[in-house]
Amino acid sequence: MSSPPLPPPSPPISDSSRAPASIQYLRALLRQTLRITVKDGRIFIGTFVGTDQPLNILLINAEEFRLGPEENPNGRYVGQVMIPWKLVVRVEAQGRDGVESNEYHSDMYQ
Repeated sequence: MSSPPLPPPSPPISDSSRAPASIQYLRALLRQTLRITVKDGRIFIGTFVGTDQPLNILLINAEEFRLGPEENPNGRYVGQVMIPWKLVVRVEAQGRDGVESNEYHSDMYQ
């Protein structure tokens, strides 16, 4: 009885100095707290852990907030959430000094 063939080895992780600036920037955002605003007005705040090919955003330890007079101002814990890029209106990252440092509007990419 023979064992199944081994999968091909994974490609080596590229040297980050040769990666495009956009990839380097995404890597720098890993494990940072992001605030994502989506088209329906909801806001998700959580730890950025990755994205996929279509740029869907994956957050962990996330909370969802709905703004409005009748909404819960404390939000609700949603844990892990994947936010489709097509719904993203704004992405904000908090700087190391606690000041909001980066803001992106998704309409730039559509």
